[in-house]
Amino acid sequence: MISRILVPTDGSKTAQKAARYAVDLAKELKASIIVLSVFDWTSFIGSISAASFAGPEALNPIESSLQEAAKKHAEAVKRVCDKQGVQSKTVITTGHPVDDIVQEAKRSKADLIVMGSHGRSALAAAVLGSVAYGVIHRDMKTPVLVVKR
Repeated sequence: MISRILVPTDGSKTAQKAARYAVDLAKELKASIIVLSVFDWTSFIGSISAASFAGPEALNPIESSLQEAAKKHAEAVKRVCDKQGVQSKTVITTGHPVDDIVQEAKRSKADLIVMGSHGRSALAAAVLGSVAYGVIHRDMKTPVLVVKR
């Protein structure tokens, strides 16, 4: 039985579509949702070399901005849950999305992960680093439902 659904979000249209699907599913199954938004430190690695000239405090505005965006993405999904009467909680983490999604699925004992994918080929995913591809191919027991754009 599915009672807890993990919904990772990055705020993209594809993630929003997956979240709506997950909320509808949760409502039908009387399940709860764990909304996960990962503050991806790798998204500003290029800024680190620039900050080395200006000092580490130069990264603070970038880090704060990314953390705030992650929070807003999660809150948007939580609002959809609230509107549909689906119990939910939000989790914001800092790290690598694939690792954090897998860890949160284990930690929260999620019965299902529902996430979006842009539908890239396996080669493009390997080169570009698809999060959905990474989660699917981890050695874990939690099923993953991928919603394509």
